[in-house]
Amino acid sequence: MPPRIKKVFSVPIGEFFERHGSELSMSLISERHGFERPIGEPAPNRPGLALAGFFSYFAKKRIQVLGNSEMSYLKKLTPQMRAERFGRMCERDIPAIVVSRGIPVPPDLLEISSHHHIPVFSTTLVTMNFLNAATLKLEAEFAPSTTLHGCMVDIRGIGVLIMGKSGSGKSETAIGLLERGAALVADDMVRVRWANGELTASAPELSRGYIEIRGIGIVNAANLFGLTSIRPEKRLDLVVTLTTHGDLNEVDRVGIQQKTFEVLGQPVAMVEIPVAPGRDTARMVAIAALHQQLRRLGYNMADEFNERLLQHMSRNNPTREL
Repeated sequence: MPPRIKKVFSVPIGEFFERHGSELSMSLISERHGFERPIGEPAPNRPGLALAGFFSYFAKKRIQVLGNSEMSYLKKLTPQMRAERFGRMCERDIPAIVVSRGIPVPPDLLEISSHHHIPVFSTTLVTMNFLNAATLKLEAEFAPSTTLHGCMVDIRGIGVLIMGKSGSGKSETAIGLLERGAALVADDMVRVRWANGELTASAPELSRGYIEIRGIGIVNAANLFGLTSIRPEKRLDLVVTLTTHGDLNEVDRVGIQQKTFEVLGQPVAMVEIPVAPGRDTARMVAIAALHQQLRRLGYNMADEFNERLLQHMSRNNPTREL
């Protein structure tokens, strides 16, 4: 069966604040209410037009960010007009309001937001810095994800997902790679998400840094190989499928045609490596990773050999003139 794809359609503002509030320098300045309000779109919004009275196309599903421009504009309005404009924005069930640069919020505005049970946060970040950082966090929160069965490692900057049937030696291969300086990302359950234009793999919090070896049990990679042997997440660059020795004749021996493996609708380069007694599978996977790195840099060894072969054939079989 194909892996199940998890899609996120909304994120409660309370969960977003708990997970990212510290990195975004956010602090709650209103009463602790409305934390269950959903963020419906993965981008914040600056409601300048709304505060000016234009609510057509108002992005009410987004976090509303008030910067220096918006707060200066509100201060120039009469108290009645300011309350009316701010109230019209709050009554549209927006998820939250964030005021940047640590600008003080007038008590009357806090009272209006409290009446509509909308949480108000303050951040010390400059408006554009907060918008950029919050957008990246939101895109990660809304990113589609799936879980694959395999072992994910980082080999000299190349993220490799080792897959295969149960008992094919995925974890043993990963251990061999860790001995050669690779880093473990995830074992058994590999979570992959598509965000910011790339596939990123990670491990569940509970099993991060641990790997299961048949006959030995669960071991802590950091205790055996040091802290540099684990990584919390890594871009997925290559899928290596371990096959049985009986499938040896079905495996590509030249490598001119690049096979791919689809993850979340995105093609990922894939190679198949047969497993046999006495064969150093870890070394083969390491070579496949370095080969993929050369491909990413625009150098293809199979194409180079094919070109040399064609030149050799051309020299030894000149075209005869009739």
